Amino acid sequence: MLALRRGHDRLTQTPSRFVFKSVSRMNISNSKFHDPPGAPYDCGNNLAPFDGELYLIKKFYRLPESDQLFATLQSDLAWQEEAIFIFGKWVKVPRMMCWYGDPEANYRYSGVNHQPRPWTTELQSIRKKVEPQCRCAFNSVLANLYRDGNDSMGCHADDEKELGLNPVIASLSLGDERLFKLHHKKRKEILDIILGHGDLLVMAGPLQNHWMHSVPKTKKIKKPRINLTFRKILGQY
Repeated sequence: MLALRRGHDRLTQTPSRFVFKSVSRMNISNSKFHDPPGAPYDCGNNLAPFDGELYLIKKFYRLPESDQLFATLQSDLAWQEEAIFIFGKWVKVPRMMCWYGDPEANYRYSGVNHQPRPWTTELQSIRKKVEPQCRCAFNSVLANLYRDGNDSMGCHADDEKELGLNPVIASLSLGDERLFKLHHKKRKEILDIILGHGDLLVMAGPLQNHWMHSVPKTKKIKKPRINLTFRKILGQY
């Protein structure tokens, strides 16, 4: 096992696998994000070894605010079960979902059209905090509720044409921690990242073109987890 260090970040490498143990916050000087005036550089080190940008900010929301947001979102969002069309048949999605955003932010994936519900006060507040951190304006958010370890997200890339080339996607985790896995589409490299309560993960650059990601099922006892993925849906594509 080879231990690599990037600044204060510890990266443990096994054959073709990178397991991130902890990530500190530091400024970056080569961000490719769109730059609103006065926004801070504070997304951390790029965790992707190649072919993309991947940033993790631990405790982006701290206690007790994370607890309050989780309770409000779990109670107030319009959670629903969905089915997607995959491999020629309709399959029940193993988690609960809902889609919010600006009126024009319609999103289609896996054979399902999603028309956004109006922003809630809490989602608007989160968006206003996430946008300057990512240096990107978002017009929609996909919310996922993982009820226990049996709920999961299959391996995929967020490469729909509605998202455009090299999209920036900001993913906020609230609730119990879960494993977030990425694997390269052509090479054997795998990234394992534990996403905890209040953590913000940012995917950018050509990452979606080269990497796929998932939240696998687990036999460990897990409490509910909410994941908010902020996106920018293009009006024309």
